Order: sequence, then C-alpha cells, then structure tokens
Amino acid sequence: MEDLSQEDWKEQLAKDNNALIIDVRTTAEVAEGIIENALHLDFFKGQEFVNEIEKLDKSKSYYVYCRSGNRSGQACKIMEQLGFKNAYNLEGGMLQWTGDVVDID
Repeated sequence: MEDLSQEDWKEQLAKDNNALIIDVRTTAEVAEGIIENALHLDFFKGQEFVNEIEKLDKSKSYYVYCRSGNRSGQACKIMEQLGFKNAYNLEGGMLQWTGDVVDID
C-alpha cells in the first residue's frame, strides 16, 4: 500500500494501463459526484465490502479514495492483507480533489 499525493495519484493513474479506481464512500457521498469510471464499494458495509474486494483481480493496480483519505487508507491495508500488491491511497480524498467528477447513473 502506498499513500500518494493528489498530483502523484493522477499522474501514476494516467500512465497505468492495468488500473481500476475504487470509491469507498457511502452512497450519499457518491451522490455528490464520483471520479469517472470508479467502482463504488462502500467501506462501511463491513464484511460485504471485504467480500466484494476479494472478487477483484489481484494482478491489477487499485487507486482507492474516500472523502478524506482515512477510509481509503484502511481499505488499502485490508487489500494488502488479502494479497493485493498494488493499492494506492489518495491522500486528502475528495476534500482535496481538483480533478473532474461525474454524476453516478
């Protein structure tokens, strides 16, 4: 697991052809906008969240974010414990995000 600054996260993500973005915020938070192409998995769903994470391809790189960077950091640690090698936490989360967001369908 690695904490990346907003700039490093965007830069590394742009160059990573094996990347998936994960939003671990609540449904209410996601309703305010989501980073394009992000997969929404609510961290607060506990075991259901872990079950969904376990279904993911461990060979991919995961760029994880939440509102402030706290839950996504915890999510990255869980992913690491489950055997994921490339999980990147967005420091500052959506509170500091300056990139584009889209409305969820």
